[in-house]
Amino acid sequence: MPPNPSPTRTPWRYLRDRDVQHAALVTALALLFSAGLVWLGYLIHVCRVAARSPLAPPRRMVALVFGRRLERDAPEHDYQQRLRRALALTEQQHTGHLLLLGGCSGSQCSEAAAGQAWLRQHGLPDTVRLELEQDSVDSLENLRHARRLLLAEAGDGGLPPVALVTSRYHLARCLLLARRLGFDGSPVAAEPALPRQRRYLGLLLVEASYLMWIDLGMRWAQLIGHRRMHARIS
Repeated sequence: MPPNPSPTRTPWRYLRDRDVQHAALVTALALLFSAGLVWLGYLIHVCRVAARSPLAPPRRMVALVFGRRLERDAPEHDYQQRLRRALALTEQQHTGHLLLLGGCSGSQCSEAAAGQAWLRQHGLPDTVRLELEQDSVDSLENLRHARRLLLAEAGDGGLPPVALVTSRYHLARCLLLARRLGFDGSPVAAEPALPRQRRYLGLLLVEASYLMWIDLGMRWAQLIGHRRMHARIS
């Protein structure tokens, strides 16, 4: 049985954080003084990563599978696509080690546990090593906790290369955070191709905003020598 996940938390708690508010102010000013052009640059980057990311890693890797908020304690559409891609990677011998990421974010069970149940129901071989990370509620925590687990296993060997398995709209943010945290990470897209739906366009727009907020906040902290802000993503 997997360990019990931590109590339900929500990413909205960050809005009360002074460092997060500081980064948001810097981002808002950059957006204002650039007349929106800086956000457009991030949107182009998010779309490029979303469109160009492959369906398999360049070599055999540990696969980090990002969770998503559940519906009735079960994986919803986007999460199911991520799990299908992870299953395909095991069938194609691109990985023999899956690490499912995601704690409780409004459901009775964790995202990782729901993903595990889905994979078992859909024929995941018993030979595949399957681990759960159930303490996180956002992408940064996903990667921080995954790093801790992998380093504990590797010892002096350091972090192994990882495949970041998630939806295309989410890949640019995951890549930025993974590289910041010291991962040798390769993007792997859940969907066969970039969807051309209105809902998906909205997700890309939101991701561009998240990415701008994170990246500009880090750059500003480095510029002014704000060690606490700089250490938030490290």
